[in-house]
Amino acid sequence: MEKCNCRNSQLSAILARYTGQEGALFNVLQDAQELYGYLPEEVLVSISNHLGRPFSEVYSVVSFYAHFRTQPRGHNLIRVCTGTVCHIMGALQILARISQELGISMGGTTRDGAFTLGSLPCFGACSHAPVIMVNDDLYGRVTPGRVPEILAKYSCREALTTSS
Repeated sequence: MEKCNCRNSQLSAILARYTGQEGALFNVLQDAQELYGYLPEEVLVSISNHLGRPFSEVYSVVSFYAHFRTQPRGHNLIRVCTGTVCHIMGALQILARISQELGISMGGTTRDGAFTLGSLPCFGACSHAPVIMVNDDLYGRVTPGRVPEILAKYSCREALTTSS
């Protein structure tokens, strides 16, 4: 409960910092997402009320920009390149294998919070297609058979950080 109260007071500080500033919505949303890791509905309601903006306006900004998230993201973010070259070289098969291994679909997060699966239109690494990124680590020439080996590296990291 203390953590929640702390976050609420930090959100209040964020809102106070932007009070009276025209066009502050985007900045408030960015700061709130940095604080919470995503934008829960109750935070959006607080922002809406404080800025005197309709909830629908606040939510439309959040849903328009891919940068904003309304659901918690996993500890490890997996992104599959879906650009033309990666697509031709098997990105959909890679995506299917990751989905199968983790039991989630695109945009989903595993129940244990270890992984979130997403895509990007191009990583600019076409000579290494198909390409995936896990957090900031780039993997090229990925095959469906390499997926379990790649994921295992991060499953072990997660297990190590939660057992410490």
